[in-house]
Amino acid sequence: MQQLSMVDIDNIAHGAGILGTGGGGDPYIGRMLLAEEYRRGSVATLMDPDEVADDDLVVASAFMGAPSVVMERIPSGDEAVEALRVLERHLGRTVTAIVPMECGGLNSMIPLLVAAKTGIPIVDADGMGRAFPELQMETFGVYGVSGSPIAICDDRGHSVLVDTGADNLSMERHARGVAIRMGGVAYIAEYPMSGSDLKRTAIPRTLTLARSLGKAVTQAKSSGRSPLQAVIDSCTTSIYGHARLLLEGKVVDVARATSGGFVRGTAEIRAFDDSRSVELSFQNEHLIAKEGDTVLAIVPDLISVLDTETGLAINTESLRFGQRVQVIGIATPSIMRTPEALDVFGPSAFGVEEPWVPLENILVAGAVHRDA
Repeated sequence: MQQLSMVDIDNIAHGAGILGTGGGGDPYIGRMLLAEEYRRGSVATLMDPDEVADDDLVVASAFMGAPSVVMERIPSGDEAVEALRVLERHLGRTVTAIVPMECGGLNSMIPLLVAAKTGIPIVDADGMGRAFPELQMETFGVYGVSGSPIAICDDRGHSVLVDTGADNLSMERHARGVAIRMGGVAYIAEYPMSGSDLKRTAIPRTLTLARSLGKAVTQAKSSGRSPLQAVIDSCTTSIYGHARLLLEGKVVDVARATSGGFVRGTAEIRAFDDSRSVELSFQNEHLIAKEGDTVLAIVPDLISVLDTETGLAINTESLRFGQRVQVIGIATPSIMRTPEALDVFGPSAFGVEEPWVPLENILVAGAVHRDA
């Protein structure tokens, strides 16, 4: 186990923004809450998956709802801790380790905040390898772990327990309804599992990857190197295995609305010389990048939008006309590519008609392929 410094937290926040594929919430808010907790003397401890005992009780911690609402209703930081305590009381057991639901955006920061506040170690793993908009879209559930009972808390001290047994899709629907009634955002503790199940179903060492991504971008900027190439190099030497630039240009159009607890919409990115144009479709996170009728990348592979100058990620709720950006694709790890996984979070799960084709197998004229 290792204690994380605020430099580590900053790097994880930057890297998780990239892995968040436009969603998962803005990590800045969580980073500021963690900075305050660290000033009080608390520290988050990172635990390798191999250090988790088979009989440990591990619980996933996160926020759920529309990321744009979090920007309007800043949490105190206690909501996710209360969700954990509500679930512990219901189970009659003490949680021995926390795991992120996803490694993207704010949802990389919330479990770190819970770890710092409670002293419970956080496992270097997660259940999505990116960010997804729905709770059943986790490798924990794909490989047989029940998401419920789930504890849901808001910023007013209200809490709700939902138990749908092994039906994770129903858990998502009930929990989503509760989160909407709570104002569009809530904080959760879910997927209570044994250490053995965690090691069998989680995507390993994704917080370490996020930290490496953030550090690589920071070092590239300070040394005058390309932040984009640093991101691509970090991804291609990880279990993700492949990354590429899809388009560099400017944002020329954004259509976005919050409905059903999600931020949905499209964005158009046009090359600086007007020779190419890519449309991104998103539901909290980017789902598909298309140039005309040609698919450049598609869920569950990652699609992220980076600021051209800084290499930092731009969330879907922060996309604005005129931004100069780089659209990148990152391949998913093998655990997210099985038929069982694609049934849960492949294109059809989002109503996307195009079939999934692995990013590394998509050959498109104009899309820049930069493997390490």
